[in-house]
Amino acid sequence: MQDPERFSQLPAYAFPRLRSLLDAHAPGGEVLHMSIGEPKHPMPSFVAEVIAAHAGEFAQYPPNDGSPELLAAIVGWLNLRYGVDTTPDRIMALNGTREGLFNAAIALCPEEKNGRQPVVLVPNPFYQVYAVAAAAVGAEPVFVPAVAETGHLPDYAALPAEVLDRTAIAYICSPANPQGAVASRDYWRGLIGLAEKHDFRIFADECYSEIWRKAPPPGALEVAAEMGADPERIVVFHSLSKRSNLPGLRSGFVAGGARSMARVRQLRAYAGAPLPLPLQRVAERAWSDEAHVAANRALYQEKYAIADKLFGGLPGYLPPQAGFFLWLPVADGEAATLKLWRDTGVRVLPGAYLSREVGGANPGAGFIRVAMVAPRQDMQRGLTAIRDCLYA
Repeated sequence: MQDPERFSQLPAYAFPRLRSLLDAHAPGGEVLHMSIGEPKHPMPSFVAEVIAAHAGEFAQYPPNDGSPELLAAIVGWLNLRYGVDTTPDRIMALNGTREGLFNAAIALCPEEKNGRQPVVLVPNPFYQVYAVAAAAVGAEPVFVPAVAETGHLPDYAALPAEVLDRTAIAYICSPANPQGAVASRDYWRGLIGLAEKHDFRIFADECYSEIWRKAPPPGALEVAAEMGADPERIVVFHSLSKRSNLPGLRSGFVAGGARSMARVRQLRAYAGAPLPLPLQRVAERAWSDEAHVAANRALYQEKYAIADKLFGGLPGYLPPQAGFFLWLPVADGEAATLKLWRDTGVRVLPGAYLSREVGGANPGAGFIRVAMVAPRQDMQRGLTAIRDCLYA
């Protein structure tokens, strides 16, 4: 029996790699998980009530693209948050944004670009679904450093014209996972202009957009509308996992131009997994409520202050502008992760597990990613252990 080769070059996924690194060793203290971005702040109080009120709808097949009420709530939120006017046919509910980030590439990446193999641009480090999406569509992934010298965002404009002319999709995460960098309006204008010049789509992963330090990050749809850009250039992805502390709800959405969304919806009709209707009702309520979002954000802003106090004097410390990760510099990410586990029981993620080696260098090798998702007291204990263990 012959197996496919399209995924043969994928490394082991980050968390199985982490288990292989750590699980043969006893933790050196009370275990604290700071490796995965699973929010531990309270979820909205209305979740159970809404599910109970609509439990009978588990007996129905859910609307494939999202219920009319959910799509209307998302339309309203996009207008409230970004001042963008859109319509329900340009939105689709997702069973978690990872599904959308993958399937949108299948729906929208052409088999060829200018008669050659298409390119998918990926920031490096990155959310790992971007790479597997490129492999699935037979595109060439081009990993572009998102490092201190580039403001921890990829400098796609520095790529050769030959690469840009073959580019079909450029992934970008803002606020960035793992670095917490935010794409400014000028950055978005430059990237959208580059996409117009070289005729590619931007896949804007904005899942951390509602967790920020001082000011709400600008969004791709917002800036594209200000520029009068072709709406087909931008496909955005949003989630309730981080915004509303609902990672188990598996609810997000994708929005874009009418033509792009028609193709994404067509693929969903054949191969999608729509969200159960009672859970769509929860999502509808969540997108319509900002009070719980503001309360959640305030908790993270307190955590930023704790991290700044503990690591502010550390050379190379990057205070995150948004999101809930710390991207901490170390000599060797794997060695630091193992030492931290064996000495303290704190579990973090080596930066190299989120990056790819290009030209003999892995831009994440000298970092660890720390998720500030635990309750405040636990998080402060974990960060203090990291400081004392790795930087004393």
